[in-house]
Amino acid sequence: MRTITIMKNDSGQRLDKFLLKRFKTMPKSLMHKYIRTKYIKLNSKKTTPEVFLNEGDVLTLYIKDEFFIEAKKEYEFMKASKKLDIVYEDENLMLIDKKPGVIVHQDKNYDSDCIVNRVHRYLYEKGEYNPDLDKAFSPALVNRIDRNTGGIIIGAKNAMALRILNEKVRTREISKFYLCVVKGNPKKKSDTLKDYLTKNEKTNTVKVSKNKTENSKEIITKYKVLSYDKERNLSLCEVELLTGRTHQIRAHMAHIGHPLLGDEKYGDKALNRKFHQSHQLLCSYKLRFDFLSDAQELNYLNGKEFMLDDVSFVKDGKINI
Repeated sequence: MRTITIMKNDSGQRLDKFLLKRFKTMPKSLMHKYIRTKYIKLNSKKTTPEVFLNEGDVLTLYIKDEFFIEAKKEYEFMKASKKLDIVYEDENLMLIDKKPGVIVHQDKNYDSDCIVNRVHRYLYEKGEYNPDLDKAFSPALVNRIDRNTGGIIIGAKNAMALRILNEKVRTREISKFYLCVVKGNPKKKSDTLKDYLTKNEKTNTVKVSKNKTENSKEIITKYKVLSYDKERNLSLCEVELLTGRTHQIRAHMAHIGHPLLGDEKYGDKALNRKFHQSHQLLCSYKLRFDFLSDAQELNYLNGKEFMLDDVSFVKDGKINI
């Protein structure tokens, strides 16, 4: 007989979901049998698979020892770099300045040096994350940024923060602002663009059109021109994402005739070569928490704005390349 005490990050989820995450080699049918026959009890009483767990609950388990045997602890995240540019951190979340060229999650090439693994290593070495105790949760990222785009990534340090922040992103209560350099000088110095985007999974590209199609999704992009370099015919723009789709800013600005400098997928390759730019000049430089509904334990963030002090291609409000 063994016991498991439910920790904070394991609370709020169904018993069956917790058990399947905790005992990865246990067949689902056997898990249900253990619960039905009282080989698994909750707070010393018979329970059901769909019951929700609370912090401090105690599970009593009369199950085979083999399910408790763990593999040798060799954490993948320890292979990641220690380099992490932290913009802000508290007990619930982190804001990280991701540099261009670094991936957010492991990709098909299984690159262990990604932002999420750097976060895991940082918190593990800091003593705030222990994979052996937090069986059903690991710190996670709330938003994504393309490999060759830089800017602020939100990391949730506990399950509560992840749940709330994911919901606030879904309901568009976190405002995200980007800086970018585009070709030419837009006629409208500020505008809100509304179109439709269709993604091609095979080529990992998107297409923007005025008309809605079967597989398209609406995109809304708001921009304003901050400065114009007449000599080089380049504009520095601030862009606010009102929807968050794949390559939205890059494809939307290209659609109106002002592709991002350095963008090899949607941009002007000759212009990129002229200015020796190999990746898009795009940076998620500012975010603001604009909660319109209760954010519970994260209400203290409402109205707060965070901004990067340094964007590589901007200096004194003008293009710096």
